[in-house]
Amino acid sequence: MEFLVILKPTRLVTLCAAAGVLASGCATPPPAPVVPGFSTDQLAAEIKTLASDEFEGRRPATAGEEKTVAFIENAYRAAGLKPGVGNGYRQPVPFVELTTRASDTLRVDGPGGKSLDLEYGDQTVFWTKRVVPQVNLEASEIVFVGYGIVEPAMGWNDYAGVDMKGKTALILINDPGFETNDATLFKGRAMTYHGRWTYKFEEAARQGASAAIIVHEEAPAAYPWAVVQNGAARPQLVIDSAQAEPRVAVEGWVTREAAEALLAAAGLDYATLKAKALKRGFEPVPLGLTATGSVRNGVRRATSSNVVGVLPGSTRPDEYVVLTAHWDHLGRALAFSGDAIFNGAVDNATGTAGLLELARAFGEVSPVPERSVLFVAFTGEEYGLLGSEYFAEHPTVPLDRVAAGINIDGMSVSGRTNDVVVVGYGSSELEKDLEAAAAKQGRVLVQEPTPEKGYYYRSDHFNLAKKGVPMIYAKSGVDSVAHGKEWGLAQQADYVSNRYHKPSDEFDPNWDLSGAVQDLEMYFAMSYAWSQESAFRNWYPGNEFRAIRDRSLAAK
Repeated sequence: MEFLVILKPTRLVTLCAAAGVLASGCATPPPAPVVPGFSTDQLAAEIKTLASDEFEGRRPATAGEEKTVAFIENAYRAAGLKPGVGNGYRQPVPFVELTTRASDTLRVDGPGGKSLDLEYGDQTVFWTKRVVPQVNLEASEIVFVGYGIVEPAMGWNDYAGVDMKGKTALILINDPGFETNDATLFKGRAMTYHGRWTYKFEEAARQGASAAIIVHEEAPAAYPWAVVQNGAARPQLVIDSAQAEPRVAVEGWVTREAAEALLAAAGLDYATLKAKALKRGFEPVPLGLTATGSVRNGVRRATSSNVVGVLPGSTRPDEYVVLTAHWDHLGRALAFSGDAIFNGAVDNATGTAGLLELARAFGEVSPVPERSVLFVAFTGEEYGLLGSEYFAEHPTVPLDRVAAGINIDGMSVSGRTNDVVVVGYGSSELEKDLEAAAAKQGRVLVQEPTPEKGYYYRSDHFNLAKKGVPMIYAKSGVDSVAHGKEWGLAQQADYVSNRYHKPSDEFDPNWDLSGAVQDLEMYFAMSYAWSQESAFRNWYPGNEFRAIRDRSLAAK
């Protein structure tokens, strides 16, 4: 790589002046900074620790959290970072933990006394995130509402003409464009936020529904039914806030097969209804069926922590570059045969270790960054991006003083690649910086291979983006230097099918972390450049967050 020269045995690396690499208008670049190199062995050691059984799956508000947060704090101190929250590193995040016990079935009653019992676990899962000891769904009329989307700018309203008060919405996952590949429907194959399950529950609540049940199909959902089962099997977390958004009483999923049986009980065909829902002007369909079920909650209040450290800038300490990753995972399963610990090695022990390695590099770089560099390890990402949501609402620094940021969620364990995947490609000016840094490594930027899976809306950068902060979410691509693109795609598919959100996501000493190091070198080049310049990055014109950023910069 042109911008890295390893000097052995000290492992010092000379990095071409990042401002000269990534910024324009520098007539005389400053002296080349000298930083420690990134080591696969050191990265592996940190991942192995964070993903060990001793850390119990890093679930928030457990003994596993305390070990994790202490590990991060110690790494921050060793890197020379100052506390980012008053005199400490921990930003308290108030949670409510809801331990759910649902009824064994969701009973669907139809005309003539006919009924259909959908078995919990195999056919359906459901819960409540209302902070109450029990909710009952009693003979709630079921309405098929297509994709459950209301978007006036698109001329789309799946709830048109129906009063959902007291009713249950049966909803398709993803966007209409996923099925049609029609670019005029939202973003075509690429998922928008309207396609995410979180949006669908939120919109059903806005419509006054009592319950919202999403139909699971593996391709448009982007994960198998086992992921849904595992998520419902453990206690749920919500932010403890009086200002929390209203929620439907019951949220849940059904398998496609269960939905087909349910609609057949109403004398309707699933495929036919789905085809109608793909078109503008779709009208919701009352099914003549009712749903009955109940959920009991054990309610426990707890506090988790975002872990925040800062390297103060030498000349502009009130301006910031932010680097983030989430430290949490899913903990232990309450009832699970065999290995019950969800170690979360790739997701996201790799990203947490990467964040700590970047902190170490910034702590030893010379010259010191002119802007401050903020490091945030978020809690609660696996439970709905909760830690980053809380941070975005209660930032430890003014968000209009953040020049740019990088989020790391999962790093390569399959070696070096010729490409860099940009999640949400075409969003911000940060992509030009990424492109320049990647080019120095002989790599090219590519759009994510599966934009239909909605990864842009599934990691912590999203909550900062909603506040206008330009954040880049990128990772190693799939075009393996050693094995090619098809092999890389197969590795990605294998992980999603066999390890994602399962106990089998464990540390493997045979991993090839050279690709992760390659990415860390790229992230450092970008973020160091931002820390030395005066410009504030923005979203591209037309991006949904551009207006927010423009207002914040104007106010600044």
